[in-house]
Amino acid sequence: MTLAGKYSLAGKSAVVTGAGNGIGRAIALAFAEAGANVACVDLDKTAAEATASAIGKAAIAVVCDVSNEAQVEAAAKTILARYPAIHILLNGAAGNDPNGSVLELTLADWNKVFGVNVAGAFLMSRAILPAMITAGGGSIIHIASQLGSVAGPRRAVYCASKGALIQLAKAMATDHAVQNIRVNTLSPGAVETDRLVKRFGDMETARRTAGPKHLLQRIGQPEEIAQAAVFLASDASSFMTGADLLVDGGYNAT
Repeated sequence: MTLAGKYSLAGKSAVVTGAGNGIGRAIALAFAEAGANVACVDLDKTAAEATASAIGKAAIAVVCDVSNEAQVEAAAKTILARYPAIHILLNGAAGNDPNGSVLELTLADWNKVFGVNVAGAFLMSRAILPAMITAGGGSIIHIASQLGSVAGPRRAVYCASKGALIQLAKAMATDHAVQNIRVNTLSPGAVETDRLVKRFGDMETARRTAGPKHLLQRIGQPEEIAQAAVFLASDASSFMTGADLLVDGGYNAT
């Protein structure tokens, strides 16, 4: 198989959560460009439909709160009715986490972030895994963060949740290797999305503040993360499982 062929997702079906905006949208579009059918899952109906529309006939939009068990089960039923064989699951849904140390965060804050970031990945994985196993195997990717392995001030719940995803991937990789399921995390650095605007107030401030923290002296683009996701989803990464792929502009190198 050629290198181009190894990166192809032709004949495969993918589920992408958080597909309405930012990194998730870029990944859904990249998966489709590589040849996959894509179920675009998002809490925001309009955003999910916009991503699916941008892809065309090879996509469906599915509205789901991934932290809600009943909604995840209903979403999986809808997805599997359209794509009975699932080969790729990308858990990218993430809420807007509040800044704060453990002294400043409420239990409701903590549970909400873990509900989306961690329980959402658990619930969707549990719902989709049987179809992936029946299909003969596949690739599951959790979107973690460089802050899953290094700390940031007043980011206690975010760091904890992303670190949990890295460990969850390792545990799942251990459990499901025998079923030809590969499970990895993809950890971006700061990326130009609406989440950064909400955190810094505007994108220029985000670039000026966060960019120098990366060796490449800039923040990333969603498409740069999407290409790494295609790699993890494809046969090009066939000997990778239980790993954390850092695409962070060198943030963790210092």
